[in-house]
Amino acid sequence: MNTKDTEPPDLAKLAQFTGTTHYWRVARQFVITDGVKYLAESAACFWLIDAAISHLLEIGTCDWFVLVRTEVSGSSAVMIYEDGDGSEYARQEIAYTDLPLSTLRLYAVWDSERWVIMLPSEY
Repeated sequence: MNTKDTEPPDLAKLAQFTGTTHYWRVARQFVITDGVKYLAESAACFWLIDAAISHLLEIGTCDWFVLVRTEVSGSSAVMIYEDGDGSEYARQEIAYTDLPLSTLRLYAVWDSERWVIMLPSEY
């Protein structure tokens, strides 16, 4: 039997993403950047993108910027959706996660046609 040990994702590479060369459509009015795609693939956290999309649909487009903050504690997490100035739009408790980061920030920006979800370094 041929088994392959899986390597932990090289999350230090996240800071190297500045801007993006391609937008990856993940839903009708949602795209992610190269950095978010790398994060989702390397940390196996496409669920995080799905959760963000569901809340962004509820929040709507009256504010063009949403900070999606994820705080991991042990094997659970909370996702907090804010305006960037500390006002909270929504909050979601995640009962179980194996996300290899203790905290994660994503920016969601409405560009008048779609939401673009990006790493802060890609803003």
